[in-house]
Amino acid sequence: MKRIFFLVIAWISLALGCIGVFVPLLPTTPLVLLATFLFAKSSPRLHAWICKTRVYGAYVKPFKERGGIALARKLQMLGLSYAVMGVSAFFMRNVIAWTVLGVMALLLAWLVAVRIPTISNEEAATASYPTATMRPSDEITSI
Repeated sequence: MKRIFFLVIAWISLALGCIGVFVPLLPTTPLVLLATFLFAKSSPRLHAWICKTRVYGAYVKPFKERGGIALARKLQMLGLSYAVMGVSAFFMRNVIAWTVLGVMALLLAWLVAVRIPTISNEEAATASYPTATMRPSDEITSI
């Protein structure tokens, strides 16, 4: 029962983390980290899979291994987030929504500039999380 619960929460966290790549209010890295942790507790096969995904490699691996995110990735995150916020503000045309988006933009800038350490592109490129290898006995058909 606990295993099923962990799997359900892991999939929800991963889905929200992937959505968070495009939606500024959802934090991608913590959600994918949570999904990775829960997959490790519930399914070796899914843990091995998530460690090989593009989202994990781009957002979690450098942060987990090197303790930060490369400046280029930070700028990409900010640019995409601000573009989505700008489109949202354009279509909402509501002072309260603009205020919320402005506060979120400032919070995001503060998080990226102050709270998340910046590492060099070389450090980010050399991040090599040892992904779990699957043995033939790990190939299970049920989750």
